[in-house]
Amino acid sequence: MRPAEETTISPILTRLCAATVLAAALSLTAGGSASALSALAPDQDGRAPAQQSQEKQILQALDGTTLPPPGPAINRPQTSAEEAPAPAPDQKAAETPANDNDQPAEIILDMSKLPQPVKHMREQLVEAAASGDIARLRPLIATGDKQTQVMNGESDDPIETLKSFSGDPDGQEILAIILDILSTGAARFDAGTPEEAYIWPYFTGKALGSLTPPERVDLLRIVTAGDLAGMEENGNYNFFRIGISPDGKWKFFSGGD
Repeated sequence: MRPAEETTISPILTRLCAATVLAAALSLTAGGSASALSALAPDQDGRAPAQQSQEKQILQALDGTTLPPPGPAINRPQTSAEEAPAPAPDQKAAETPANDNDQPAEIILDMSKLPQPVKHMREQLVEAAASGDIARLRPLIATGDKQTQVMNGESDDPIETLKSFSGDPDGQEILAIILDILSTGAARFDAGTPEEAYIWPYFTGKALGSLTPPERVDLLRIVTAGDLAGMEENGNYNFFRIGISPDGKWKFFSGGD
């Protein structure tokens, strides 16, 4: 089957050819009788009767024909829905870390909105750290099946483990870090699961690239600018953190990713 354009143009070409042949024949006839035609008087437009007749026959040959509409300058193929490119992922969603359930962490900045058991444990940790005596943390360390994980249990004594990560022999630097961490908001992870925890600081639940200037200042109260630059290269917070379970148990104290 021929394209629509070819079907439309063919009658036009046929009529144009016929008109051309007819015009040529008339021209030859007119040439043979040039002297007779020249004797004919021209009309008001200055055209001889033979010329008028010739034009009339050409117009009759073309009567009823139409030219096809012009096509596009560039014939672009149509893209089906299946071939259409997929939309770009939402940038904001990509910037928010998700927990194991693919749910974004809930950021809690108002400590009054914490569950009462969680709020109470936080207050006890703050009081113990503010005392300057690291031994005050011992009664808050859970034992048994829900034992508090302190730096992955690098020693049998959690308090001695904390001291080993402090820049001073009494562990007071770690106490200061605990105070700084607990002075920020918390991130709630794995809500409604056995692994649910409220984790300080809340930067653990946010992509560092999404922090606002005030949030960056908040983070720089805990880490140095050099530490922050290193974290931004890795894309996440990797300093010390504290976790408390919904029932108010001190879940862990850890560092790194």
